[in-house]
Amino acid sequence: MAKYVFVTGGVCSGLGKGITASSIALLLKAKGYKVFMQKFDPYMNVDPGTMSPIQHGEVFVTFDGCETDLDLGHYERFIDEELNYTSNITNGKIYSSVIEKERVGDFLGSTVQIVPHVSNEIKNKIYEAATSSGADIVITEIGGTVGDIESAVMMESLRQFRLESGRENSLFVHTTLVPYLFGSNELKTKPTQNSIIELRRLGIQPDIIVTRAPIDLGEAVKKKISLFGSIPPENIIEAKDVNNIYQIPINFHKQHIEDIILNQFGLKSGKSNLEHWENLIKTSESLKDEIEIALVGKYVELEDAYLSVKEALKAAGYKYHTKIKIKWVNSEELEEDNCNLKEIFKNSKGIIVPGGFGSRGIEGMIKACEYARTNKISYLGICLGMQIAVIEFARHVCKLPDASSREFEELCVNPVIDLMADQKAIINKGGTLRLGNYKCKITKGTLAYEDYKTEEILERHRHRYEFNNNYKELLASKGMIFSGINPESNLVEIIELKDHPHFIACQFHPEFKSRPTRPHPLFDSFIKASIENKK
Repeated sequence: MAKYVFVTGGVCSGLGKGITASSIALLLKAKGYKVFMQKFDPYMNVDPGTMSPIQHGEVFVTFDGCETDLDLGHYERFIDEELNYTSNITNGKIYSSVIEKERVGDFLGSTVQIVPHVSNEIKNKIYEAATSSGADIVITEIGGTVGDIESAVMMESLRQFRLESGRENSLFVHTTLVPYLFGSNELKTKPTQNSIIELRRLGIQPDIIVTRAPIDLGEAVKKKISLFGSIPPENIIEAKDVNNIYQIPINFHKQHIEDIILNQFGLKSGKSNLEHWENLIKTSESLKDEIEIALVGKYVELEDAYLSVKEALKAAGYKYHTKIKIKWVNSEELEEDNCNLKEIFKNSKGIIVPGGFGSRGIEGMIKACEYARTNKISYLGICLGMQIAVIEFARHVCKLPDASSREFEELCVNPVIDLMADQKAIINKGGTLRLGNYKCKITKGTLAYEDYKTEEILERHRHRYEFNNNYKELLASKGMIFSGINPESNLVEIIELKDHPHFIACQFHPEFKSRPTRPHPLFDSFIKASIENKK
């Protein structure tokens, strides 16, 4: 039987529940256990796929095509495991499922209620995560803050889950804030006390309390929280503010959080294998050089909109002992008449155009892409970034000034990016993109083959529009290389340019498969080329 760890949050959002859950999972995996992770989001959207990145950050995509919360990116980067469709559950998904079952008569005429029908559905999703993954331990993060109306039914379901599974099979970790008041120069435990009271009011007693504070708690504060929380002082884990999030698992390890969990579950606690993680910390904290990479996007006011891209760039930098300084460039500002591209990119050794949707800021991205091409600056285009590269090349090299995408101009004369036939009849926007893993066959002798060193790859997609193969011959005749093709649909996956030191773009999202200890091949070569560009 699988064991279950639930991570809740109190006082306020942004305390690091996702990093706490990821750290626990990493430490349990380091003990030799198979772990799996799950996020419960209390909003009514079925998934975040139709939400603005400015509101909720990036949409992460699992290998099986599930659009999920960005915390799943943290999960995968920390534990280096591929998650699946059971990893992100929302209120919208739960209620949709319950209503669908009611419509087909699955409840045999019963009056459908929050308890037991909705709560049972939530519990089933927890069990399903364990079944689908075959994990020894499932770690589930509950989004939001204890006391929120939106998460009330989820908390009730967890109360029932503890009753059904027992303390030896389930464990609650509660993250809280311990603020420091500069006027009186002391830490205050009252917010934590009230948060624990609220959790108990919902019928849940925490087994471990993780405290977020700017300084060490000290024994007196720890004992006070222990008394009010009804847990031993050693079960209070300090999450002191750090500059490097990769340090957090090691800080938890020093406080034996994984041993506390395994002891409650009655599982063996052997030696931890954390050498790879400790090496990562040493590397990330001793970077010798620095280069600037310009990220040109339309959501740059919120860095979390490009979280996985940012982490993938940093990971590639670690390999070359180089700190990556990202210059966030709003593509709309590049469209202004008085915009000086040379001034904006004067220190940038590489330009990356990541994914996005809609026509806003597109012309600015095209300008950035042209600047990278003509000035021989390393370029990496991702999803929309590949489509931008195709449009720019068609306009300025192939002399098709009206080349565009039907996404931006429905009646454009030269739609080098178009909607494929199987997408034209789609009405619903949610969950209808090309999502998840698709195969790509790589041509030998290309930059892509040099990067991957294999002829067939699997990469995660999230897009609707594709390269229009009617223009393939024309673009190829002018120097565009189509180095990656989907073998089943013949759709273009990767393009490159001749006579350029490093210009490559892909239709998929390589950032989703990058790891801090193992950078993705495309980011690896992009950063390597950018470093050489600096030299």
